[in-house]
Amino acid sequence: MTTRSVYRFVGFPLAALVVLAYAFGMATASAGAADDVWQSPPADAAGKIVFRAVMVEDQDEQPLAAGKAAADQLKAAMGDVPLKAVVVSECFEDLENKQALLAGICSVFPSEMVFGQATYGSFTQAGCGGFDTVCLLGIGGDGIGISAALVKDLGVAKLTFEEHEAEIKQRLHDAGAKLMGKLPRSERDRLAVLQADAHSPKNQFLVEGVQQVLGGGFPITGGSANKNEGQTFVYFRGQTHRDSAVALMLSGDFRVALSGRKAMDNDQVIATAREAAAESLAAFAGQPQAVLAFNCAGRRGKLKRPADELAAIQAAMGTETPLFGCYCAGEVGPLDAAEKDADVLSGGSGWHVMFTVIGR
Repeated sequence: MTTRSVYRFVGFPLAALVVLAYAFGMATASAGAADDVWQSPPADAAGKIVFRAVMVEDQDEQPLAAGKAAADQLKAAMGDVPLKAVVVSECFEDLENKQALLAGICSVFPSEMVFGQATYGSFTQAGCGGFDTVCLLGIGGDGIGISAALVKDLGVAKLTFEEHEAEIKQRLHDAGAKLMGKLPRSERDRLAVLQADAHSPKNQFLVEGVQQVLGGGFPITGGSANKNEGQTFVYFRGQTHRDSAVALMLSGDFRVALSGRKAMDNDQVIATAREAAAESLAAFAGQPQAVLAFNCAGRRGKLKRPADELAAIQAAMGTETPLFGCYCAGEVGPLDAAEKDADVLSGGSGWHVMFTVIGR
């Protein structure tokens, strides 16, 4: 039997902040900012918010070209909307290929606005992709602001949960709090997205550290990087990092609704994807503009056909709203009731699919 968890968060209009003019309408790092902190221009209450997702499969083993092709597609999809950030989900083998892929992306977009992680594949409204695929989420418009922070040297990459649980807990609690301490904040913060080299069950402790600063009720979603040897990378300002964590904070006058479900066999994976997608959409009071889906690679491994889960999501949400999905080694969001702490919204776990609907 499966259980469910769903949450809605409503943003209220606040006084508009001054939006600075940048070349190409893109964000840059704040003057004097450290390499591990970044911030876009702030959100304008009356501004447009645009999300677009694209995916490219590289069948010729040319990651540089794949990265550029994906970036070119995203640039065309965004049109004249000023881009605030690019989020990457990629599944290429080995560091040199990942760096080539990032170089391709950063030949089109400024590297300082490129974030993300290595995953086990991605999915969008166009379909599911596995090895040698890259998926990009573009976040743009004057109506949304983004800040980002990086914490390196988590110190848990070589620690096992069975032998070092207490040490892992302390290190990740400290890292989560440190990450939020670095992150530029505003009164209109609405959603935190975590991407980390801290797979399930370690990811729970990172979330708890973040909640020491944000509080238990703040909406948090995200996922853990691919945990296979040589794949455990997160990306911050276009650069690769191991044993690290990245946080993005989305701010503006928009709303979010979150839902998470757990399953471990083919039929229930499909059913819970449909149910959680429907729950998050039903809890959202407004016009959806994007859906983020952090899904478990283990769930995908239980499917006879990964496309069946995507079809179930589309049956619940339709095929028009931009969908950015990735397969992770641990997910962040509302946990199933059996695992959930009643006092907090989000937790870190495995075998879940976590949906976040964003819009107005």
